[in-house]
Amino acid sequence: MEFKIENKMIGDGHPAFIIAELSANHMNDYDIAVKTIEAMAKSGADAVKFQTYTPDTITLDCDNEYFQIKQGTIWDGQVLYNLYEDAFMPWDWQPKLKKVAEDLGLIVFSSPFDETSVDFLEDMNVGAYKIASFEITDIPLIEYVAGKNKPVIISTGIASKEDIDLAIKTCKDAGNDKIAVLKCTSAYPAPLEEINLKTIPDLKENFKTVVGLSDHTLGSDVAVASVAMGAKIIEKHFILDRTMEGPDSDFSMEPDEFKQMVDSIRNVEKALGKVSYELSDKMNANRVFSRSLFAVKDIKKGEIITKDNVKSIRPGFGLHPKYLAEIIGCKAAEDIDRGTPFKLEFVNK
Repeated sequence: MEFKIENKMIGDGHPAFIIAELSANHMNDYDIAVKTIEAMAKSGADAVKFQTYTPDTITLDCDNEYFQIKQGTIWDGQVLYNLYEDAFMPWDWQPKLKKVAEDLGLIVFSSPFDETSVDFLEDMNVGAYKIASFEITDIPLIEYVAGKNKPVIISTGIASKEDIDLAIKTCKDAGNDKIAVLKCTSAYPAPLEEINLKTIPDLKENFKTVVGLSDHTLGSDVAVASVAMGAKIIEKHFILDRTMEGPDSDFSMEPDEFKQMVDSIRNVEKALGKVSYELSDKMNANRVFSRSLFAVKDIKKGEIITKDNVKSIRPGFGLHPKYLAEIIGCKAAEDIDRGTPFKLEFVNK
């Protein structure tokens, strides 16, 4: 299970693909957006992800009860249209920011929210598409995105198993099997008790796709742990400084935190290694400190070998301890000095 996004292979056998999510953390300031992307590159991100929408492509300018946020979120009390009006990134910034990011070695892609945004991103020649958690039920949108035959990364934040299955089927029916599914908990910030990282290997087993994590928890513990569970894509919101107090600042990582997360992920990947029972040179060298059989008292020729005069101790220059029962009760074939590594030829059987 693997595919390529531009110059990066994604999937089994490859390093985790780490995405810095810009979201609304540009604060409606182009220069802040540029500085944030620069900080992402310095912090070790592989990619930056935008969101491509306007208030009118994502909701309706209406303030009746259906459009008021009151679900116990950090955005309660706002009207959807007004929230997205504050948060969206102007589309004319995106090609320019893409160049900034690519000059820094970052891959750029985005979450579209309607067909016009997909068309816009196609003109930008992005290398992949992200289906946001709340769009996983928008099957016409997924079908349109999948038809572009580029990798489709799908977040599962509000999805049932049936929703995930339908989204994947929609991609495959469109002739696109370059699919990744990200375990996601749509709570902002997300409580640890609701993360359920054990779902990641289950997603891989059930849906036969690349799997990963879109993480809204505080800190890096969950993201790092997810790599040990098989996550090959990690997505985290990124902000220059949480005191900027944007719509997503509460669950976004600052540059130093993001860099520490990336370093920890890379260390975990080294430690995961492969299934192996072989001993390295260092491990073999340290076998000298293992247990073996030694004479712990002076033993005269003809004397009986007992647990009192031969014992299993460190270091490992003597006979393997598995022979202890075999030599107990035998007679010494020669004089043996205390502290001598024991050998089978020291006894007459």
